[in-house]
Amino acid sequence: MAVLIGGGVGVVIGVLAAAGVHRWSARARSPADRRAAAEEELLARQLPLTTELLAACLGSAALPSAAVSAVGRSVGAPLGPRLVAIGAELALGAPPELCWTRLGEQHPSLAPLARCLVRTSRGGAPVADPLIALARAQRMAAARTAHTRVRRAAVLATAPLGLCFLPAFVLIGVVPVVIGLTSRFAQVM
Repeated sequence: MAVLIGGGVGVVIGVLAAAGVHRWSARARSPADRRAAAEEELLARQLPLTTELLAACLGSAALPSAAVSAVGRSVGAPLGPRLVAIGAELALGAPPELCWTRLGEQHPSLAPLARCLVRTSRGGAPVADPLIALARAQRMAAARTAHTRVRRAAVLATAPLGLCFLPAFVLIGVVPVVIGLTSRFAQVM
């Protein structure tokens, strides 16, 4: 930029352009990162329904492996196949704490479900009530997130309107008043 524009102004513009490119490149993500983020978002959306189904199955005195497999078959991808695999591991005798902990570590959006199931498997407490409470909390969090997005969209929608109406207000409302006042002061003086 210093060569194209020349002088100190070119150096300043070059530094600003480099800072802009650096900031933009930090936000740019690879396709694999975008896919992983989309999958985590989909897993988070599937979590409330899945926890309610799991609570119903486990509350009906089904075996944990059978309940997890049934819920996994009824829930679509990406969560369904993971639950079917965990159900198979549980049926083969894998420790539930290990299965659920691994699921929570692999997918951070499923960590609350994993923690809840690990707690209940260690303590032997009924699992239906904590799962229903988790589903309710997840639905409330999703509603808050949606409400925040709606408010942000409303603010972003009013910005262009403000940019359009502000010059018109200045030209139609303020400029005639200023011109009238200056012409009066000019006549008086």
